[in-house]
Amino acid sequence: MPWVGAMGMMMLDWSRRAACSDLDPELFFPISLQGPGQSQVERAKAICRTCPVREPCLDYAISSGQTHGVWGGTDPDQRRALIPRQAPRPETVPARPLTGGR
Repeated sequence: MPWVGAMGMMMLDWSRRAACSDLDPELFFPISLQGPGQSQVERAKAICRTCPVREPCLDYAISSGQTHGVWGGTDPDQRRALIPRQAPRPETVPARPLTGGR
């Protein structure tokens, strides 16, 4: 999806070649992923399947934490599944109070 970057109005280079660049962005951002929204998601994904910049789009969505919409042919649940889970942090043990007036 061609969107403005964090720096303002500059478009991402790959987005100029996106299959969706001349389409209504609302198609790629349904209100819901269920019910009528599901057919909208499927239409958006079909467009993504023909897109020459699908991979950079998906990379952008994952690296920038896009939690809504269809990006690179994936919905939010599919993107979450692609993100490697971080190893759990080891439990910390609370420090014991110092003795001896320190």
